[in-house]
Amino acid sequence: MAASLQVFHSKLVRPFHTLSSRSSTPLRCSAAPPPSKSHSHRRYTITLLPGDGIGPEVISVAKDVLLLTGSLEGIKYDFREMLLGGAALDATGVPLPEETLSVAKQSDAVLLGAIGGYKWDKNEKHLKPETGLLQIRKGLQVFANLRPATVFPQLVDASTLKREIAEGVDLMVVRELTGGIYFGKPRGFGTNENGEEIGYNTEVYAAHEIDRIAHVAFKIAQKRQGRLCSVDKANVLEASMLWRKRVSAIAQKYPDVELSHMYVDNASMQLIRYPKQFDTIVTNNIFGDILSDEASMITGSIGMLPSASLGDSGPGLFEPIHGSAPDIAGQDKANPFATVLSAAMLLRYGLGEDKAAERIENAVLDTLNRGLRTADIYSAGTKLVGCKQLGEEILKSVESNVPAGAV
Repeated sequence: MAASLQVFHSKLVRPFHTLSSRSSTPLRCSAAPPPSKSHSHRRYTITLLPGDGIGPEVISVAKDVLLLTGSLEGIKYDFREMLLGGAALDATGVPLPEETLSVAKQSDAVLLGAIGGYKWDKNEKHLKPETGLLQIRKGLQVFANLRPATVFPQLVDASTLKREIAEGVDLMVVRELTGGIYFGKPRGFGTNENGEEIGYNTEVYAAHEIDRIAHVAFKIAQKRQGRLCSVDKANVLEASMLWRKRVSAIAQKYPDVELSHMYVDNASMQLIRYPKQFDTIVTNNIFGDILSDEASMITGSIGMLPSASLGDSGPGLFEPIHGSAPDIAGQDKANPFATVLSAAMLLRYGLGEDKAAERIENAVLDTLNRGLRTADIYSAGTKLVGCKQLGEEILKSVESNVPAGAV
């Protein structure tokens, strides 16, 4: 049974609050340069993983945006394009070649397009494109997944929710990425006492796994509206009881953040009932997987949403959430906005380049304000364009650097 309704009032916030910060200090979970690094010679190595389906198309646009932004902001890049997913399977027989992981580890950040497709659906588990994604996350030791869900004013009517519910939604889901039931042991297949076939998995969390994701979430909340909702199932699950205990203890170190707790069944309901009550959400692997997808649909199109996966050290992994969309691959129909915004997250959270990130974020808003749309976000009165042309229009906005909110 869902817990009683919990409603918090929140003010409307400007677009990209999810991607920007209240202070100039970036979140340093990944290989962001230290504040003392000279900004006169900023050069970074970026690993590009185009992957499958529409991945190469959207990565091409994001690369162009990074290059132009870099030239305008005094940043230089060394790009290394590598194989991952189905493309890697076809070329090497494995979804994550050793060379790809080695190059990624040696870079400052990793930008991924998309992986997967019908072609490989019947492969054994260890030969599926998705296995490559899990492997690179493990190899890079990223444990914190950041999934913003922002309803753009220009696209509010694309949401399946009523305008008064969707308008102004701006939240961040911080998902623990490497623990919980997806990785817990024992797991497998067997038979029970009645001789019936069973499948089983284990939901398990160690204190240090909870502590580190909690610290990330509190720091994210500090840079937003200062409110953090921890989602669990502590009325039933022992792993959630420990989760709530550890998060509550760590809250003492962040007195400027208002902490609340919510059971996952109630949280899933509240995301639809009144999503503006949320600012930052932190939760475990499986709950975060589900809730972040639910939150993404509030925005009206998953083609607009980026994500970041960060660790204690080493490069972060940045990717759009929309998947490989094989049905439209190669047809110039892909929406590159999410990948471009993932590049902005790469700059902000991976490299500490806030000014460059803001330039890209403003460019996305300006392009939307000028009425340019791909098919997934098209509506009457706007101009339908393809992936390539939209990329060219974003570049125009990057160069003009129109401030956020300008029409």
